[in-house]
Amino acid sequence: MNDITTFIFDVDGVLTDSSVFVTTEGEILRTMNIRDGYAMKAAVESGYNVCIISGGSNEGVRVRLRNLGITDIHLGTPNKVETFKEYTELYHINPEQVLYMGDDIPDYHVMKLVGLPTCPQDSSPEIKAISTYISHKNGGKGAARDVIEQVMKVQGKWMEHFDGKLD
Repeated sequence: MNDITTFIFDVDGVLTDSSVFVTTEGEILRTMNIRDGYAMKAAVESGYNVCIISGGSNEGVRVRLRNLGITDIHLGTPNKVETFKEYTELYHINPEQVLYMGDDIPDYHVMKLVGLPTCPQDSSPEIKAISTYISHKNGGKGAARDVIEQVMKVQGKWMEHFDGKLD
């Protein structure tokens, strides 16, 4: 955790609990954890790279993540490995310094490329098998906060960003 400079997260099953609500108009709504959001914002404010790579595509999710200060948001991504490689090359990021949190089969191949593959407690068995760290929290229930907080604490940055203002 000492060398992590970059956090990459999937959305469904990581930043959400995998549930979707479907309106009568067919709009799909997701629930996201406010503490995960706080930690992602803290990571951005502390100078970490924070990136989202998701196969799902929802503009509400994009708006939420942008409001947290995240600018590298890749939704509707058919090939996560290709997007990961483009992202790390663009910003000259060493894959060994990346923490990636995924939860299911679409995350498998990209997780094999990073220095610290992680997952929520309720991830698929295949993802748990390749994860260096399995959070004690479920997806959408604080798993992202768990890994961000741990990395920032190890690096002595967890409380640095706090300026006394409430969100």
